[in-house]
This record gives sequence, C-alpha cells and structure tokens, in this order.
Amino acid sequence: MKLLYIMLISMIPLIEQRGAIPVGILGYHLNPWLVAVVSLVGSFIPAPFIYFFFNKILEWMKKIKALHKFTDFVENKVQKGSKKLEKYKEIGLISFVGIPLPTTGLWTGTAVAAFLGLDFKKSMLCVFLGGIVSAIIITIVSVVAPAILGLHA
Repeated sequence: MKLLYIMLISMIPLIEQRGAIPVGILGYHLNPWLVAVVSLVGSFIPAPFIYFFFNKILEWMKKIKALHKFTDFVENKVQKGSKKLEKYKEIGLISFVGIPLPTTGLWTGTAVAAFLGLDFKKSMLCVFLGGIVSAIIITIVSVVAPAILGLHA
C-alpha cells in the first residue's frame, strides 16, 4: 500500500518525484531504488495525457475570466521553460526534466514539449530519460544527506 502512495504522490503536479522519493525513503523506510522506480513510473503516467491535452485545456481555461491569473501563471512558466528548450531541443528537455528544481519535472517538461509542438515519441523518450536522471539525483540526496547530517536512525 505504501508503494501505491508513493506512486500517487509522484503523479501530483509540482510535487512529483521531489516529494515522493523522500517520503518513500525517509518516511516509509522503503528500499530507495524501489521507491525511485515506482516514483518514476507514477510521475510518467500522466505525461502522454499532458502532451495531448495541455494546449486544448489551457485554451479552454483562458476563456474563463476567473482563471486568467492561473492561465497567465501557467503560460509564463511554460514560456520560461520553452526558451531554454527551443535552442537545445532533446538535450534541453532531458536536462530540464532531470534537474530536480521547483517548476521543473515531467509535468512541466511535457507541457513545454506540447507547447513547442515537439515530436510525441521523442518528447516522451526525453521526458522519461530526464525522469530517470531526476530520480537518481533525488534518491542519492535522500539517502546521503540524512546520513551526512546524522539524521538516520
């Protein structure tokens, strides 16, 4: 059941692997690499849906006045990420997703790929590879940092 929670946490936008992996390792004391794999799978599940529906949903939301602040926020984030990716395309997308910082990750990377109209198969491969890089980094930090700080029991 704990692995299901990890998968579900990793599917939440902005939290994704950055939240799910530490919860699994530090909160539930599960095998770090199992947590990384489950988190990767969970965070990737929404990617194809985001790719195909992001632009349509955003356009629909822009028609609703009450959502203008939100849609402006989303567009600004995607445009900010897209500037970095336009120049480097695939390597840029892998790097953007792979570096575990706030507002980067599989959700944002996939949204940017859709926004730029990048090829679906290449985008999914790059997002997945970036997710692997991110999962490895977060897993290592979640194991090593507490040990260095003397926080492991």
